[in-house]
Amino acid sequence: MRRFIGLRLSDPFPGETTILNFRHLLEEHELGQVLFEEINRHLESQGLRLREGTIVDASIIEAPSSTKNRAGERDPEMRQTKKGNEWHFGMKVHIGADAETGVVHSVTTTPANVHDVTEAHRLLHGGENRVWGDAGYQGVDKRLENRELDVDWQVPLMVVVGHNRSR
Repeated sequence: MRRFIGLRLSDPFPGETTILNFRHLLEEHELGQVLFEEINRHLESQGLRLREGTIVDASIIEAPSSTKNRAGERDPEMRQTKKGNEWHFGMKVHIGADAETGVVHSVTTTPANVHDVTEAHRLLHGGENRVWGDAGYQGVDKRLENRELDVDWQVPLMVVVGHNRSR
């Protein structure tokens, strides 16, 4: 993270509140999407074009669950979710990346409890023939918003070991 934002180990690192305030400032002025689109335009001008395949994935971004802040409450945009056997509080970032170059072309954010598969159609640029996703995208081809897409969905079946699914 320090290298990404250009900080040395000796430099002070912004705290969670500073980063959260910056995020709210971007949202307030509707700059997040504008910046993202401008970065993608710049990458495309440098020859990094979108191809015919997309990789979709989602990650949980942890947020403090504490209510020890000025408002005395949790961030209302954050939710909790269970991944494996662990509970997490925060939001989720959903990403669509070009399968050949790895360039991120689509990003959405949701509360952490929103299932990955519900955002899949928002992560496509429209020119892909094939989309790869992990087990969180099972059934994506059967969802109403994806039925008309001419896309070959590559999603592995989730293997459950030691569990009787016939119950």
